[in-house]
Amino acid sequence: MANTYTQIHIQFVFAVKYRDGLIHPAFQKELYQYISGIIKHHNHKLLAINGMPDHVHIFIGMRPTQTISDLMQDIKGNSSKWINEKQFLKVKFEWQEGYGAFSYSKSHVDAVIKYIEKQEEHHSTKPFREEYLDFLKLFEIDYDERYIFNEPI
Repeated sequence: MANTYTQIHIQFVFAVKYRDGLIHPAFQKELYQYISGIIKHHNHKLLAINGMPDHVHIFIGMRPTQTISDLMQDIKGNSSKWINEKQFLKVKFEWQEGYGAFSYSKSHVDAVIKYIEKQEEHHSTKPFREEYLDFLKLFEIDYDERYIFNEPI
């Protein structure tokens, strides 16, 4: 796409099905590397990736060559398949349906990267569901309470 110039910064947030804490430290780094490879394969620029045992945050510079939904389908579908093929867990791994995608201006990039890098510290005081609702309110996104990531069952 010659002569096409963009600056699109998107933070993605998505959870393990039933919010189970299945992303163990033993394979977390390898999972993030795998997801990073998917992002790079599509020529997007990874800015940050981190999370907790029950959810992941990804921040990218996105190219306009792919839709957000196609990228998320690729990331979630392929990473869950990869986790299951590697047999990291004794149970079947699945991501919960849906995700959050939040856009930021260039002036917010450094702050978002720092926020994602400090997930462990951040979640010592705020649970994931509360964090996610804060994002929806901050970005003024209408939502249906029935479809918000609920506590583990």
